[in-house]
Amino acid sequence: MSLDVYLVTDVLPLPREPMILIREKGAIREISLKEWQHRYPDRDPVYTQPPEQDYYAYEANITHNLADMAAQAGIYMHLWRPDEMGITKAKQLIEPLTEGLALLESDPEPFRALNPANGWGDYEGLVRFVSNYLKACKSYPDATVRVSR
Repeated sequence: MSLDVYLVTDVLPLPREPMILIREKGAIREISLKEWQHRYPDRDPVYTQPPEQDYYAYEANITHNLADMAAQAGIYMHLWRPDEMGITKAKQLIEPLTEGLALLESDPEPFRALNPANGWGDYEGLVRFVSNYLKACKSYPDATVRVSR
């Protein structure tokens, strides 16, 4: 089992231009204006706007076996249960994850002692997970935080 974290925005990473969609061989696919003009030189295309949807600006997962280590670093609730702390936006995680990461990196040995005996997860994996998640929170501070546990 694992913890899945998501930073969700309603903005696509790059603005999308209107699309030209065609039905071909039982499927709908997008084609370029150049391809349309080659196929149908005497007809104007019908453009379609890309659907507005949630966009996962960031997603990652980590094993539940590292929950005790995260708790020792003071960030279990921030990672596993942000909703119970009233955390809804990535910017709310920046300070606690910064502090937790600093604690993890300041004295690794007590945390390494908590490495799971079954080999699923380790100290280095938690440090990498928190570091990457923190970078994503800084990059997308207004993203909505979602977790699945």
